[in-house]
Amino acid sequence: MAVNLEELGINRLSVNDRLELVEQILAGLPDQVSADEVPDWHLIELKKRYDQAKANPGQGKPWRKVLDSLAKKR
Repeated sequence: MAVNLEELGINRLSVNDRLELVEQILAGLPDQVSADEVPDWHLIELKKRYDQAKANPGQGKPWRKVLDSLAKKR
């Protein structure tokens, strides 16, 4: 299913409405997907990031800490 923003009218939504739409789409995704549903480029990118993380330990932050710091700013 190849569609674009204009066909769906998403390009006419406000930024807040687009963000809400993204949240709804993400919430509607299944918790697990089969391996054949993951595009090859995702696997390549994950491998690249994994290799970078192993080569530079301690450089990143755990996701929970990032979320916590964002929540404190509200």
